[in-house]
Amino acid sequence: MGAAEKSYDEIVDLFARGGGSGAVLAFRPSDEASARVRDLLTRAKDGPLPDDEQAELERYSELERLMQLVKARARRISGAAER
Repeated sequence: MGAAEKSYDEIVDLFARGGGSGAVLAFRPSDEASARVRDLLTRAKDGPLPDDEQAELERYSELERLMQLVKARARRISGAAER
């Protein structure tokens, strides 16, 4: 399973478990997914990746952006709840 697919599973699990803003803000990709992305990024600096690995890296980047947006919204919601 690639980093993007693993991250999809981790994000789906996060939302399925619930836990509110705190769980969303505490979410971090697994060590396995992080290591895979670091490997892809390192190899991409040395030259083009095969198409499937480039697509995997792009999917992971999309997921990372999604989680940044979700965390920003969770911060806003949790800040509003504290007022």
